[in-house]
Amino acid sequence: MSSSFIVVITTTPKKETAEQIAKTLLAKKLAGCVQIIESVRSYYYWENELCKDEECICLIKSHQNNYQTLEKTIQEIHPYEVPEIITLPISEGSQDYLSWLNQQLQ
Repeated sequence: MSSSFIVVITTTPKKETAEQIAKTLLAKKLAGCVQIIESVRSYYYWENELCKDEECICLIKSHQNNYQTLEKTIQEIHPYEVPEIITLPISEGSQDYLSWLNQQLQ
């Protein structure tokens, strides 16, 4: 199976936001699986000020064809002015898993 699957990563300020994003993306079949990792510490500059925040990370498994709608959906829910939304390609993976993922996105 040729892989055009992706992992989309976003961070949220609280678990409830991450859960809302996960449930929405799954309901719209824009994601096959969303993992939420709670309590990571993020360091970054915002408006020339060093920030340190506790956040959640969402690891969203999807297909490249869904990306534009998926990004728009996250932005509609997300409270940040500029949310992190980045994509990594899935270059290889278990064929059983990728087949399952494909079925979830139908």
